[in-house]
Amino acid sequence: MGINTERNIVANMQIGPTDTGFVRLFVEAGDAEIPMDFDPDEADEIAEEIRAAASAARKLGK
Repeated sequence: MGINTERNIVANMQIGPTDTGFVRLFVEAGDAEIPMDFDPDEADEIAEEIRAAASAARKLGK
C-alpha cells in the first residue's frame, strides 16, 4: 500500500483548534478514530505540504 494505491474506504476528516491551543486533525473510518494534534507551526507546515501537493496534482491532471 502506498500513496498511489486506491482504496474504497469511506472516511470523515475534521480539522479544528483544540481548547489547549493545538490543531487537531480527526479522522474517522469505520471503527477507527485517529486524533492527530499539532502545534500551530507544525500545522502551518502541513498546510504548505498540502498546497504543494495540490499544485503538483493540478499539473499532472492537465
